[in-house]
Amino acid sequence: MKRMVCLAFVACGFGLLPPLAPPAHAGVIIYGTRVIFPAEQREVVVRLENKGGRPALVQSWLDTGNPHSTPSTTQTPFTLSPPIFRIEPHQQQALRLRYSGEPAPADRESLYWLNVLEVPPRTANTEQNNQIELAFRTRVRVFLRPDALPYPVSSAPSKLQWALVAHEQGYALQATNPTPYHISLTSVDLLSGGKRFSKAANKDANDGLLMPAGDIKLFALPLLRSRPNDVAEVEFTSVSDFGARVRHSAPLAPPAAR
Repeated sequence: MKRMVCLAFVACGFGLLPPLAPPAHAGVIIYGTRVIFPAEQREVVVRLENKGGRPALVQSWLDTGNPHSTPSTTQTPFTLSPPIFRIEPHQQQALRLRYSGEPAPADRESLYWLNVLEVPPRTANTEQNNQIELAFRTRVRVFLRPDALPYPVSSAPSKLQWALVAHEQGYALQATNPTPYHISLTSVDLLSGGKRFSKAANKDANDGLLMPAGDIKLFALPLLRSRPNDVAEVEFTSVSDFGARVRHSAPLAPPAAR
C-alpha cells in the first residue's frame, strides 16, 4: 500500500536532510537569527514568510532549551499568537510574542528557544505516489533582557576573560563570561609565533559556542602541544543582536604562579 511519510528534523535556521533524501528546502523562513525581548516591553513581533510555492501549516511554541520539547510538554513565561496558522505562498505572517511578566532574573539575560514547525499540505500527488514529505522545524534563540543592565550588549564580548590552561594531552583556551549577557561565538583562535591555532570541531552546533552569563567554557586547541613563549593573543568572532559577525582580539591572562 502506498502512503506518505512525514519526517521532522530539528535545525537552527535551516532544515537538515538525511542521507540520500531527495532535495528539499524549508519554505517558511524567520526574519532574523535571534529574538531580543526587552523585559519592559509587553510584546515583540517576529515576522515569517513563506518563500515556497505551496501553502504551509505552521505551528510555533517556546521551550527552555530541550530540543525534544513539544507544545504540550514545555512551559515558559510567554504566549504566542497565533500558535497555529496557515500561510499562503509568498505571504508573510506576524507572530506575536507576549511576556507574562512572570518573575525572571533582573541581573542577567534569560534564554528561551522559539520553535517554528512547517508542515506541507497533502496533495493528490503525495496521496497517490510513494513520496516523502519533510516537516521542517526551525529553532532560534529568544533572549529575555532586563532593562537595568549596567552596560550595553555591544560591550560584552570585549569583557570576556581568556586564559591558556593544560587540557588532556595539550592545551585549551578557557573563556570566562563575567557579563550579564549571553555571548554567541562563531570562532575562537589563538595566535602565537605567526601561527594560528583553532579550537577543536564543535560537537554540538546548537549551543557549544554560546556562553551564558557567568559561564566558563574550554575550547580545546588540538594542534597546540607546548605553551607559547612569546606574547599570544586570542582572536574570536561574536554575533550581534542583528546577526552580524564581529571580530575581536583579546590578550591572554598571565600564567598562574606556581
